[in-house]
Amino acid sequence: MYLAELRIENFRMYGDGEQALVIPLRPGLTALVGENDAGKTTVIDALRFALGTTDQDWFRLEDSDFHQGDTKKVIRIVCKFKELNSQDLRTFVEYLTYGDSAKGALPFLCVNWIAEDTGTAPKGRPFRRVELRSGKKGDGPTLSPEVKEMLRATYLRPLRDAESALSAGRGSRLSQVLQRTGDVEKGKDYDKNTALEPSSLNVRGIGDFANALLEEQQGIIQTRDKINDHLNNLSLNGDELKSNIKVSGSTVSEDNRLRQLLEKLDLSLGSGSSGKLGLGSNNLLFMACELLLMAQEDEGSKLLLIEEPEAHLHTQRQLRVMKYLQEQAVKNGVQIIVTTHSPNLASAIDLDNMVMIQNGQAFSLAKENTKLESSDYRFLERFLDVTKANLFFARGVMIVEGDAENILLPTLAKLIGRDFTEYGVSIVNVGGVGLRRYARIFQRRNDDKAAQLSIPVACVTDMDVMPDCGKPIIKKELSTKSALGEAGLKARRSALSDKTNGQKVKTYIANEWTLEYDLAYFGLAKDVYVAAYLAKKDEAIAEQGKDLNAETVTTVEQKALADFKGLEQEALNSTSNGLADGCAYKELLATKVYALFTTGTKASKTIAAQYLAGALEDKKLAPDAWRKILPPYLVEAIDYVTGADDAAPKADS
Repeated sequence: MYLAELRIENFRMYGDGEQALVIPLRPGLTALVGENDAGKTTVIDALRFALGTTDQDWFRLEDSDFHQGDTKKVIRIVCKFKELNSQDLRTFVEYLTYGDSAKGALPFLCVNWIAEDTGTAPKGRPFRRVELRSGKKGDGPTLSPEVKEMLRATYLRPLRDAESALSAGRGSRLSQVLQRTGDVEKGKDYDKNTALEPSSLNVRGIGDFANALLEEQQGIIQTRDKINDHLNNLSLNGDELKSNIKVSGSTVSEDNRLRQLLEKLDLSLGSGSSGKLGLGSNNLLFMACELLLMAQEDEGSKLLLIEEPEAHLHTQRQLRVMKYLQEQAVKNGVQIIVTTHSPNLASAIDLDNMVMIQNGQAFSLAKENTKLESSDYRFLERFLDVTKANLFFARGVMIVEGDAENILLPTLAKLIGRDFTEYGVSIVNVGGVGLRRYARIFQRRNDDKAAQLSIPVACVTDMDVMPDCGKPIIKKELSTKSALGEAGLKARRSALSDKTNGQKVKTYIANEWTLEYDLAYFGLAKDVYVAAYLAKKDEAIAEQGKDLNAETVTTVEQKALADFKGLEQEALNSTSNGLADGCAYKELLATKVYALFTTGTKASKTIAAQYLAGALEDKKLAPDAWRKILPPYLVEAIDYVTGADDAAPKADS
């Protein structure tokens, strides 16, 4: 059996009706991702309240647990379990809900946890009535204590103190795990009348044998006899007072004797020569202990809740842990629900197993819920790495096709007063492939607006149509503006947009040609030219201080500025004399600047972007002034992902 659906009503941030949270779940591992305060911990706490936990942890409802808009003060948490095996069907037979068997509907188990604030406070403490009932609407029989035990989940809290949890002591987690595995029962009980090899005894037998040895130890017997001598002298004639020394707890029930013995045990890692091991290693030990226990369960729920499995673990261990958890979920039928803020973990989790929690709603990324195709899932499993997985935790997402955009756009956003770090925007560089595949992660198969993600996603791409004067300068086989004509340009722009646009995903296409060309065209020709010039000389610049002939940044900049003046004059002369193939001055100048990236010893766009970002940050311009000299499509895309009004892409831009 597995938990197939969770519904939360009037609990903390979740209300009722359309404000209730409904999460469809799958067998195996499910990861809840999203930014802070999205409601991930509330989901885990709802399961802890409704099902209880194997560590027998007890928690009290607080006023803040009731949704503020709930005037009735009634919390309802509904857990729907499906795919019950024959053992489960026998265990929960009187609590099952039956569908239409003629249509092949199988029985399932609904657990309704209902907590009502009665408004009374006997003895000065608020009284809250809590029920655990079966039935689709909570109208079935109340679950018995034995059944409740079968439904308990195993819970690993965030920033857990694993070393303490596995230490000896009353009610220790280790003693609970050992007692439930059944392995400690293997072997024989101790019988004082039968000769036994100590190695053949079970744990309780060893304890009873040790108790018997203690009670029969000569020093203890002699001391008892001396006490009895004194006691005899203190007693009246005819009194039969005799002392008896026994090990404490040796006369309690078998289960209690076993528990007391197991509570004396510690579980720890062998430190070897490295000394005491840290929190991360102890957390791995804790997880191994819990996975062992759950793998041996043969009936009831096998539900493991882990908050922030990345706690105390470095990157490689995080990836290893997530891979192993997914393997165990498949191999041993354990259902695992994790919450995480780690892009490392998110990149290692199958996209099909992720649920985004956003604005009080749950958005499963399983195949049946998104517009991703099967081939998209296969592609993203290979290429959705840690640098891209930050998109699951963002308030806005900018998807770009190259390193230059990845470097420059955060700088441009800061210059126009829309700093990505302040607005929680993630920029995802897909390297020229798969832009639309990443975008479709955020598009729901259900086009109902209420069922859509509200995260703005901007896809930034090139137009790849050169001005007429570009071909002889750039020497690339691309379509030209005049060849396509006004109708062709419009059709091309529409075709690029239609591939991706939809719901909160919008495509922003270069107004003219490419990123570098458009930056030069709209007002940064000199800056782009100098940056490209520096990029071509980057290796020589890097050698300064090592080689007396190496060029400095200042020297290269001066040469670049001098060359740029000549370039400006050349473009002005060509357009004045009608020698520019019908191009205007801005088009010709921008084309000649862009040629540094495409002809001869090509300048690296990535290195040029680094130089350009630094140069632009040194300029002291107001945000409004920057907006006038930056390509409109970039300004609109930045405004959109940072939540500014009126930021939709313009069809004729």
